[in-house]
Amino acid sequence: MKRKAFIISLILILALTITACAGNNGQEGNNQEEENKIEIEYTEDGIIKPESAKQIIEERANKVIEAISEKDAETIAEYTHPEKGLRFTPYTNVSIEEDVVFSKEEMKNFFEDKKEYTWGYYDGTGDEIKLTPSEYYEEFIYSEDFKNAEQIGYNEVLSFGNMLENQFEVYEDPIIVEYYFPGFDPQYEGMDWKSLRLVFEEYQNEWKLVGIIHNQWTI
Repeated sequence: MKRKAFIISLILILALTITACAGNNGQEGNNQEEENKIEIEYTEDGIIKPESAKQIIEERANKVIEAISEKDAETIAEYTHPEKGLRFTPYTNVSIEEDVVFSKEEMKNFFEDKKEYTWGYYDGTGDEIKLTPSEYYEEFIYSEDFKNAEQIGYNEVLSFGNMLENQFEVYEDPIIVEYYFPGFDPQYEGMDWKSLRLVFEEYQNEWKLVGIIHNQWTI
């Protein structure tokens, strides 16, 4: 009987020890989560400030621009918004009516898709932009080595043309990362600048890619 009582006591002690440890680990996990939380600051217009935006999105944006540079459709699809898909804007003005949108699933076959889409209209001529996704990529997505852009902006507009800048109105509380080259050939005095913007919106506590905006000097 004494041996049985001793075993029961030992089991109870072990159970209490395990429960205490689990509680401590849970508390440590909660403390870690608290430490990892970022205090988000907003501008007077309700836009996430650049400093906060960079803290939140820099790592994710680096992975996305890397995937874009490598034409890694699977990874791009992984980050694509599961409900809104990915919207492509050839020039800076976002058009709900004209921009092409690919779903998360469609993005997986983006570079294998041989269909011609109408992506909008060329600046200057007004001709339809009729291209396959791969052709559009070369002309209106990775038209320069944006992964190694000279400047990167987080929720701040680095490039300005004569088109309406409306991305912060169209997208819902976004973080927009802009990869910007101020120019390439000195003889053009900066008129040959180009930029690429990645637009992220929060979805179920994760920031998802919802737009890719190409920008350059327009007439």
